[in-house]
Amino acid sequence: MKIERATIPEENARIVRGYGDGYIVVNDETIETSVILSATTLNASWPPETFDDLNATHLEALLATEPDLVLLGTGRSQRFPAPAIMAPLYRSNVGIEIMHTAAACRTFNILLNEGRKVVAGLLMI
Repeated sequence: MKIERATIPEENARIVRGYGDGYIVVNDETIETSVILSATTLNASWPPETFDDLNATHLEALLATEPDLVLLGTGRSQRFPAPAIMAPLYRSNVGIEIMHTAAACRTFNILLNEGRKVVAGLLMI
């Protein structure tokens, strides 16, 4: 699905332009792996391939960008990780929203356009 009217709030910011089964388009780059995404960061070598692969270390990596809010896109459907996996986020006192990856892509753009310091960990659809 292509996202229309997505604007880049600051020069060189990364924004989701589209997504579908097996891919996410960030600016003009098609990503086919799970990814960590912020306005200034794109890490397409984020290790978890599926929801079942997620562990606490993977979520700690999201905090490296020092976000105010973390979005976790859990793939095709919304799934909630066990509290032990979420512990690094809970301890960080950073807001977290968990949703399916398509919703996380759209929400990322909205929050970025509002000037929020957001990071998304997106598992592939």
